[in-house]
Amino acid sequence: MKVIEEREVCEVLSMETCIELMGRTLADLAAGRYIQPPRSVIRLPGDDLFGFMPAYLGEGDYFGAKIISAFHRNAGTEYPSHMGYVMLFESGHGSPVALVDATSITRIRTGAVSAVATRLLAREEAPILALAGAGAQARSHIEAIRLVRTIERVNVYDISAARAQAFAREAEEKYGLPVHVYPSVEEAARDADIICTLTPSAEPILRLEWVKPGAHINAVGAFSPGKREVSSDLVAASKLYADEVDAMKRECGEYIIPVREGIIDERHIQGSIGDIMLGNVPGRLNKTDITLFSALGQAVEDVACAKYAYLCP
Repeated sequence: MKVIEEREVCEVLSMETCIELMGRTLADLAAGRYIQPPRSVIRLPGDDLFGFMPAYLGEGDYFGAKIISAFHRNAGTEYPSHMGYVMLFESGHGSPVALVDATSITRIRTGAVSAVATRLLAREEAPILALAGAGAQARSHIEAIRLVRTIERVNVYDISAARAQAFAREAEEKYGLPVHVYPSVEEAARDADIICTLTPSAEPILRLEWVKPGAHINAVGAFSPGKREVSSDLVAASKLYADEVDAMKRECGEYIIPVREGIIDERHIQGSIGDIMLGNVPGRLNKTDITLFSALGQAVEDVACAKYAYLCP
């Protein structure tokens, strides 16, 4: 069995490659070509999580599972918030063929999936990117979003001002873009064309009155029924898209909480990103709609990335 650690994953799975791979994967998921049962999550003391996420990439293809811990209290330490491995199996005999670092896969594919959604839903002219959160996913998202839209300025907020300043210096040097640090999500988001929320917040950090008409939002940080980054009124005012519709109905706080409040119902979900790619549902229809992609992260994404890393020469 081949063991593929973080450095090798980063060498073979470029962001450009992953964006195209995730587009195909989401389309195949929407078309019903994959088998993906609900993930199993154990809640640990301190609100930490341990998850098992299985998927099968269609008849005769590879299957596997991501096994991962999510310790958001690691923010600001030497440890990433998400750690684990994707275990990959071949379907001929059911034998394990690879153990692939999941920290790097999660980081890269999450930014890549947001880029797929942004390419489909953001306005063509969308020069200002706002990032709520300045950790690993901020780095992934600035890299990914720049590949699908021409970004001229980046606004960033983080609960740690020092972390936001360090991110700004790093991003300005790497990409040659002006990166402005703001003391609140409100100030970072107000003039943004694309907003990415990348925090483990249990309560909304982004509200309707802070978002301009025509903006696109990638809500990435929350992935459980009781947590959300986007307020109910903003969800209600947005065109809502999922990475997988059934998973959104089961697990997505951005959707479940407004439903519980009686503000929206299941008809508010426009469809999935894969549905747009298949032509089953429309994407952006005009320049004034607020579009919202709420991502939970799907096991098929992880297994597809692991397969790519394993087969890459």
